[in-house]
Amino acid sequence: MENILVSDIMTRDPVITKPETNLLDCARLMVKKRVGSLLLATNKKLVGFISNEDILWALVKKSKEDLSKIKAIDISPRKIATIKPSVPIKLAFDKMKNFKFERLPVIHEGELIGIITIKDILSFSPEFYPELEKAREIREEAKKLKRVEKAKHRDFMHDGICEECGNRDILSRFNGMLICESCKNMR
Repeated sequence: MENILVSDIMTRDPVITKPETNLLDCARLMVKKRVGSLLLATNKKLVGFISNEDILWALVKKSKEDLSKIKAIDISPRKIATIKPSVPIKLAFDKMKNFKFERLPVIHEGELIGIITIKDILSFSPEFYPELEKAREIREEAKKLKRVEKAKHRDFMHDGICEECGNRDILSRFNGMLICESCKNMR
């Protein structure tokens, strides 16, 4: 497995567009080519990268603007993680996992030569799947912990058991306890 390199399984003909292409045309190109991202390049030099999530973000955040007037380079991240074709796929997988990316542009001697995706790696090396699943579970648990932390600061709960009288009712937080309205009025 150590002998298999990014260059062995990468897509050598990635979908590329110019940085000044508008988002509406980018979306059309993604649908036509059935891809989830576009590399932005000028003369084989990578200058940007956008995904379908970036276009959705622009659609929501810039809803008052016409997508045909927003250039792809305007929403592209400024820093782009890339990888060399000579890197073993295990290291490429680790880099994707660490950065939480699903794809990496492949650069050789300053020129864009391809793209490698998590799907490429998993279809070739399914043994990475448990590792990816574990990372997904860790992210999900972290999200749950954040939600629990937010819930601790909520002023009310819709329904629950009063910590004072034990009756089921609509609860609110009072002196660090979740209590019903009648117990709160008695204090």
